[in-house]
Amino acid sequence: MAAIIVIALLFVLAFLRVPIAISLVVSSITGLFLVDFSLNTVIQKMFTGVNSTTLMAIPGFVFAGLIMAKGGISKYLIECIRTWVGHTKGGLSVVAVLACMVFAAISGSSPATAAAIGAIMIPMMVKAGYDKNYAMGLVAAAGTLGILIPPSIPLILYSSVSEESTGKLFSAGILPGILLGFALMVYAVIVAHRKGYGGLEKVPLNERWRPTLKAVWGLVMPILILGAIYSGVVTPTEASFLACLYSIIVSIFIYRELDWSKFKQIVTESITTTSMIFLIIASALILGMFLTTEQIPQEFATWVSDSGFNKWTFLLIISIAFFILGMFLEPTAIILITLPILLPIITALDINVIHFAIIMVVNMELGMITPPVGLNLFVVSAIAEEKVDRVIRGVVPFFAIFAIVLVIIIIFPQISLILTK
Repeated sequence: MAAIIVIALLFVLAFLRVPIAISLVVSSITGLFLVDFSLNTVIQKMFTGVNSTTLMAIPGFVFAGLIMAKGGISKYLIECIRTWVGHTKGGLSVVAVLACMVFAAISGSSPATAAAIGAIMIPMMVKAGYDKNYAMGLVAAAGTLGILIPPSIPLILYSSVSEESTGKLFSAGILPGILLGFALMVYAVIVAHRKGYGGLEKVPLNERWRPTLKAVWGLVMPILILGAIYSGVVTPTEASFLACLYSIIVSIFIYRELDWSKFKQIVTESITTTSMIFLIIASALILGMFLTTEQIPQEFATWVSDSGFNKWTFLLIISIAFFILGMFLEPTAIILITLPILLPIITALDINVIHFAIIMVVNMELGMITPPVGLNLFVVSAIAEEKVDRVIRGVVPFFAIFAIVLVIIIIFPQISLILTK
């Protein structure tokens, strides 16, 4: 009975637009009070839960992503890609996806990716004759690559909860991220040919090297950061602050586009974003205490076992559940709420925990562009200065692309696992 009250209260508060962290705390403490649990340990649990070396990578990658967006790195990356493919049929849409992929390989955040790339690419695409709804939808969809292509904040959280290697989880996200990016580019080219979206004027070959050389500092950044992680030189947490240092040096001393005013703004935004994420983490840990006290993970695992589900049926059902949850909750909250419940079932059904992480994150990507709470929809709406319903109309055709890629990833786990060996 207490579990039903907690879940009902959580969703009622979420529907009332109460911040998810507050909703989690209120509903969880209510549940613990109903089962006569000592509330003295709640604050201690919240603090010890976020006191994690692994989680310290989150503020690092958030900060690095903001510096990239405001310090010129993302701008010169886009200019470089544009000179090489911007003249082709649908070339600007390909530029948008490629730029999102490169930015995702540093930022670890979908909203940051959509904001940084969309602020430049949406006006450029509209000026070139692209339908604005389509341009906004493409950027919102491609921006979700920020949480799949490593480094990824949701994968860092997944690592913290499941105690799996962050490096292996990052490796698992590379090929699925490339696959989804490629699928989006193929669709973009098809749409361009069907609707007659052309490209920009072709840049002579001898004029392409200057923007390429200028962008090389941003292009080598993913290689530097991810290479340092996979070679064992640094941990993912250390790599996040290496990314901060590198992006600060490039933005101040090479591009000279990061002044004190922008830096203060970046610090403020990164503190706000990080605080939000960590408050959700701490709040979800209280819900975890309640679930553990009521033995809900064990009971759910027993129910799945008794129902005779095989792993394929389970993955189908859980993907639908993630899709529904993604309509109302942020990826951080979904992972922290559901993963402790699902881990015993994953093990019982012989599903690879790393493979499941990628399935989970792709579902989270779909949630980022699904109303009513899809965060990328609101980010793109804000930067394009358009109503959210126009962004939704533009993003709807991309749902099928995500669904197809998700099915491929589920059926062929090797796509996720081959680089983890």
